[in-house]
Amino acid sequence: MAITTAFDHLVYVVPDLAAGVEQFAQTTGVQPVYGGAHVGKGTANYLVRLQPAGWEETPRPLTYLEILGPDPEQDLDDGVERPLGVDDVDAPRLQTWAIHPDGFDAVLQRAEAEGVDFGEARDMSRRTPEGDLLEWRLTTRGALPFHGLQPFLIDWGDSPHPASRDLPVLTLESLTLTHPDATGLRPHLGVLGASGTEVEEGPAPAMHARLGTPNGTVTI
Repeated sequence: MAITTAFDHLVYVVPDLAAGVEQFAQTTGVQPVYGGAHVGKGTANYLVRLQPAGWEETPRPLTYLEILGPDPEQDLDDGVERPLGVDDVDAPRLQTWAIHPDGFDAVLQRAEAEGVDFGEARDMSRRTPEGDLLEWRLTTRGALPFHGLQPFLIDWGDSPHPASRDLPVLTLESLTLTHPDATGLRPHLGVLGASGTEVEEGPAPAMHARLGTPNGTVTI
């Protein structure tokens, strides 16, 4: 995959947040940092910064991996579903990804005109462990388009980017997308600002990231 400055973050969903973070730390040799809770959504996250392999330009892209799971401190009403398919996973998996394109609203308009179903744009927020309020906009759908391989769009506005914090760093060596309808997915990626992304034809939808870690190369 061609990593670009528009690439924002990967979403690694786990069914149990504490256990998933511990497993990730043992596998990679890096301890993720608590990001915060999504109040009312029933989720919380931990973060690791990603450094694209071979990137020589400065500044480096603000890119990270989000470990997302159920927040044990939040009780949800019956029938309320957690976002990004958190309730549907029974094992850790790379679920989807996000890009922050230039001109968020213009990309939304272009996507709608091209028939790309991005869902709707919503305002969201959370507090950092230091108490700072982060506010952002993102696109969201009930069912993840192309099984999560179509990225959602995010705009951090005036909030500091999560990857601008002092986070542990892993190297993102590659990101591989595989889908039975690779031909149908590619135009959607182009419209949403991810035109440099390679998609392989395969029997089942899948996303794999190869990470350079203190424990060697790890694929999730």
